Amino acid sequence: MNPARIGWPTAMDESTSTPGGAETPGGSITMYWRPGCPFCSSLRSRLRRTGLPVREVDIWTDPDARAFVRSVANGNETVPTVTVGTVTVVNPSAGQVLALARTELPSLVPEPRDRPGLLNRLLHPHADAPAHARRDP
Repeated sequence: MNPARIGWPTAMDESTSTPGGAETPGGSITMYWRPGCPFCSSLRSRLRRTGLPVREVDIWTDPDARAFVRSVANGNETVPTVTVGTVTVVNPSAGQVLALARTELPSLVPEPRDRPGLLNRLLHPHADAPAHARRDP
């Protein structure tokens, strides 16, 4: 069974150039999508609310991006596919992307907001915990 096909992270070679942009030395988030995909629209709107800097690449207009998605999705053009640093996931949730960003690219995760809410808890799960209960990353 191909892990990428069911949404498990797939490591990329750090020297790999992700289609649709510059070399990725483990420092960016790229979402591969296509027009008309409801899963892409949902993930795009949720990721935009997080404040994470996400580069969006339409696989229908970028042949290299289309080939990349096929290479990690068992030959299928399954979108959304997201690369976070050197890890690629197929059809992830916003929570999975945030968790990967926290571990792979913590400098890209926005600071906690002053207002409570689910999104803030997803971005910073230990922000509301007392100082003695917080775990250092």
